[in-house]
Amino acid sequence: MTLSPFEYRQPVRLVYGENSIERLGDLVREHGGTKVLLVTDKGIVQAGHAERAAQSISKAGLSVATFDGVDENPTTRHVSACVEFAKKHDVTFIVGLGGGSSMDTAKGANFVLSNGGKMADYWGTNRAAKPMLPFIAVPTTAGTGSECQSYALISDEDTHRKMACGDDKAYARVALLDPVLTVSQPLAVTANTGIDTITHALEAHVTTARTPVSQIFSRESWRLAEAHLETVLHEPKNIAARGAMQLASAYGGMAIAQSMLGAAHSAANPLTAVYNVVHGQAVGIMLPHVVRFNAQDTEAALGYADLACAVKIARGADDPRQAVDSLLERLFKLLAAAHIPESLEQCGAARSRVPELAEDAARQWTARFNPRKIGMDDFRALYESAFHPRPMAGADFAQFRQRREDR
Repeated sequence: MTLSPFEYRQPVRLVYGENSIERLGDLVREHGGTKVLLVTDKGIVQAGHAERAAQSISKAGLSVATFDGVDENPTTRHVSACVEFAKKHDVTFIVGLGGGSSMDTAKGANFVLSNGGKMADYWGTNRAAKPMLPFIAVPTTAGTGSECQSYALISDEDTHRKMACGDDKAYARVALLDPVLTVSQPLAVTANTGIDTITHALEAHVTTARTPVSQIFSRESWRLAEAHLETVLHEPKNIAARGAMQLASAYGGMAIAQSMLGAAHSAANPLTAVYNVVHGQAVGIMLPHVVRFNAQDTEAALGYADLACAVKIARGADDPRQAVDSLLERLFKLLAAAHIPESLEQCGAARSRVPELAEDAARQWTARFNPRKIGMDDFRALYESAFHPRPMAGADFAQFRQRREDR
């Protein structure tokens, strides 16, 4: 695969280990924190994780104020509420504790707190002129990779359009990975975030912005997730498997920080906005169709073949087309294990709205990095394909492959 010139630096310090949440206070103090804003959601509070985090911070001799008003798919309303709360407590440091929504809200609030204005002012890359407050990310899920990215994904409260707001100053100083925190996830969250991790790995590996370094991370993310997702679904208290999935998520975030994402995320975002489809389900439904579409590009097919070889479901000597087929068949099994809906119809989507969905998908920022040029008509075809139930394996997969060849 051909690769463009690149630079690489990793600004996020990874701290991994069972019960490493106990180190949070010392890490905050080490990075200059005194008055700490803890951003989380009510589910994390109920699970007891917020209390553990706050106790660690207090034990280090620091003050902490907990904002628990985060909801899934945060909007500008959540960011504004967090900012107002932070101003009342005159905070000097931010900790995001929870899933991607908590970390995105924390990062979004950081933009406005430190630089003023409104969230839309930072839509894009490197639009913050002033330094930002130091930030530590503590994920309680294994999926978004937000702990290793500089972007906050915040939806406009009125239009529901997702704004990707990123800045080199927005990276977490530390990503604190404690697999024990992920055990409290409901099974559906484990499944959906696991599929999100897999989608990150597959997309990041083939984008036009990929680099040799990003591919190291995306390959390892895929290798870990492919080997351990089914285990955490069947053995939710398996800490070793939980840890592997948490690392897979972080490595995926490190890949995305360089390589960005592709058409599966572009197609998923409108499904979440229009039909409130959970993000992991939305990307999971669309991913096989996007892989099939992209694999018509020789470079992308080689990238997918590399991933198939990495988990030994194909060999380097195989024809890339055969390797892509092997990758797809394995992907179908993982989607089935995670109980991802088999078609858009199962999500309540209507074919009549496909043109609207396709128009929105073509405007999404990640589409620009898809390895194969993609436009509104292509997205329309992808959505139409996703109304057909996906195959599982064996004879069903053979029929899927035949349909692809017929097209």
